[in-house]
Amino acid sequence: MNFKRIIAAALICISGAAFAQAYPTRPVKIIVPYSPGGVTDAFSRVLAQQMQESMGQPFLVENKPGASQMVGAMLVAKAPADGYTLFVGSITSLAMNVYTQKAIQYDPVKDFAPISLGMTMPMFVVTNPNTVPASSIRELIALLKANPGKYTFSTTGNGGSTHMAGELFKIMTGTDMTAIPYKGSAPGIADVMAGQVHLSFDPGSSTLPFVKAGRLRALATTGLKRFSLMPDLPTVSEAGVPGYESTIWFGLVTTAGTPPAIVQRLSQEIGRILRQPELREKFGQSAIELTPGTPEEFGTLIRTDIAKWTKVLRDAGIKPE
Repeated sequence: MNFKRIIAAALICISGAAFAQAYPTRPVKIIVPYSPGGVTDAFSRVLAQQMQESMGQPFLVENKPGASQMVGAMLVAKAPADGYTLFVGSITSLAMNVYTQKAIQYDPVKDFAPISLGMTMPMFVVTNPNTVPASSIRELIALLKANPGKYTFSTTGNGGSTHMAGELFKIMTGTDMTAIPYKGSAPGIADVMAGQVHLSFDPGSSTLPFVKAGRLRALATTGLKRFSLMPDLPTVSEAGVPGYESTIWFGLVTTAGTPPAIVQRLSQEIGRILRQPELREKFGQSAIELTPGTPEEFGTLIRTDIAKWTKVLRDAGIKPE
């Protein structure tokens, strides 16, 4: 009996591997839950083009924005489990929405098969140098403690990654600021520069051009390590808040139940592409790090961040919408 089971398992593995070698035999859709033109869209199109060239079938990017990325996520959660519909999920859609969205109709852990982390983006703590008399994180903390509730920070929406970066900062420093939500980074950063809002926690693609132009002051980066193109800029953790880390990430998942051999093949191909030095340099200019990994590693990150950010959201008093 045991011998028969071993033979059956071996045959399943062989047929799965053969299936994966034949995959793909038709076009593959990559669902991007944002409008065309942003960083995630650009990343997805570069990846799709290279996967098409190496895997011999079209990889087609479809932009499906809406409902805090839930429109795109649901399309993939309900798709056939065959590896022909992929989703570029983020820390918002795969971790924070679990708590913030009452209407969520998918489970990021049960409804998707992780493929690979794709890219990570640290944020930068930036201020208007004319309205915030602080040139370091320690000075900012002292200023906030001396003026509870007076200072404001822009966010890209209630419960989103930029909002949570600020709320985590408040919790870990014992300070008080008021979050001002905007529909995207650009209008929020514009109001910081105009003096309508005091500071922001935002990605480098939104902030660094204005830092270089002298219109914003960067106090620190929110990542675990310093940004390579600004080696003198400390992390928030180094600058006075030990253990602080808030990073935006994006990765690819597909529908749960997709054959593991297909998931592994996709993961290996994505990893090969994203490790190319020229791509890493290209995206690095905007403080974007290409960070491919195994399906198991990405799955662990999703589960860990669901737990981490659910606690932060509750501690911050953020109510589900």
